[in-house]
Amino acid sequence: MEAEIIVKKESVKTEKEYVDIDYTLTHVPKHARKNWIAIFSVLLGFTFIVTTMAAGANLGTSLMLSDLLKVLLIGNLILSTYVGILCWISAKTGLNTILLARYSLGKLGSKWTSIILGGTQVFWYAFQAAYMGKVFTASLGLESYFIPITVFWSLFMGAFALWGTKGMEIVAYLSIPPFLYLAYKIPAASIEAAGGVEKLFLIEPASTITFTAAITIIIGAFISGGTQAPNWARFAKTPKAAFQVGFFAFLIGNIVMAISGMLGGLVMQDGDMVNILMKMGIIVMAMIILIFNIWTTNTTAAYSFGVAGAEFFNKPNKAPFVIGGLIIATIMAVTGIYEVFISFLTFLGIFVPSLGGLIIGDYIFNWRKSMPLIENVNFRVIRTSNLIAYLLATLGAYISSVYEIGLPSLNGILLGIGLVYVMKKIYQALGIADDHEIQKEAGLVYKAE
Repeated sequence: MEAEIIVKKESVKTEKEYVDIDYTLTHVPKHARKNWIAIFSVLLGFTFIVTTMAAGANLGTSLMLSDLLKVLLIGNLILSTYVGILCWISAKTGLNTILLARYSLGKLGSKWTSIILGGTQVFWYAFQAAYMGKVFTASLGLESYFIPITVFWSLFMGAFALWGTKGMEIVAYLSIPPFLYLAYKIPAASIEAAGGVEKLFLIEPASTITFTAAITIIIGAFISGGTQAPNWARFAKTPKAAFQVGFFAFLIGNIVMAISGMLGGLVMQDGDMVNILMKMGIIVMAMIILIFNIWTTNTTAAYSFGVAGAEFFNKPNKAPFVIGGLIIATIMAVTGIYEVFISFLTFLGIFVPSLGGLIIGDYIFNWRKSMPLIENVNFRVIRTSNLIAYLLATLGAYISSVYEIGLPSLNGILLGIGLVYVMKKIYQALGIADDHEIQKEAGLVYKAE
């Protein structure tokens, strides 16, 4: 009997060693909520991403400055509002994006969310790691060592994601001040090279792009990251604080990054940020600053695909999935992923927004008044009504991009929200049950007054 008790105690001790302080598969409790400054720092550091700057540089070769500014403002207002709403929902429910998708799409349906969001973050990580390798080797004249240097930085940066949100906060605080300097230096050098601000508005682009396609690229530059902002905003103390943090972090960060790249690309008529930095003669200084920048964003990206993997396999420990994602991303980084950057952004700008719209619509029409605790819900395998809504919204966004009808990203968001309601009414009219089974006496996350 004594031996049995000892075994049980050891078993309990073993389980406690694996307690997930990041609340990967459940609601963040009130006592674990954080000050808005910590969350704002992580999200702002997340948006200080060199690939947004690179997207701006690509657009800088294709539009006049007056049009670039319009694209920048419209695209980022749409993106920031979208992110802010998702952050509000996450703080209200205490859930990350993928767990919100479990309510929206069911147990199996949410796996698709894990794949698309986790997968896009692996792609992002690969882009960033490749960029780090390219900047580092170009600045030091070590181009022949691109592969080993890229592998080193990829594994080094990902290690901090294993530390959790605390590790990301520390890196974020370190990265913001120096990168703000780079964001100032590139526009200043661009204005000087052009011969003044007035001359910037007279530069003719070397190539062309449609207005809607440009906005899609701006939104696509961070729509995947924005859809996963709830991973951190769920720790906010109030929904209002979460909305404000998400909205302003993304609005400020993306505008600062994109305008820096746009001005560099416009003046140099070169869409490659590394080439732009070399032409400006600031490649070595930029290398030092970009180390912190890419370190920050890749740490959050690794954290995101770790969370996605944990939900996919229903395991509270994200570490194995961070490691697995790092291996995949590192392989991609050294095998040419850098070359399909703009195509990837266009894909994200069309296919991801409808997923966020679906989550927003499901919250508004199904969970706004009250939400049962995730532990008290017997989830359907697939909520077919919402799955159909998602597929139709994605199709609508794609068709609108092909035929240039409105803004594909915004269309995807609005269709995702509206079609949740439409499909719900159709299922009710047909008498088809599609709701999750909620256990009797289920506890609630909140209840509307």
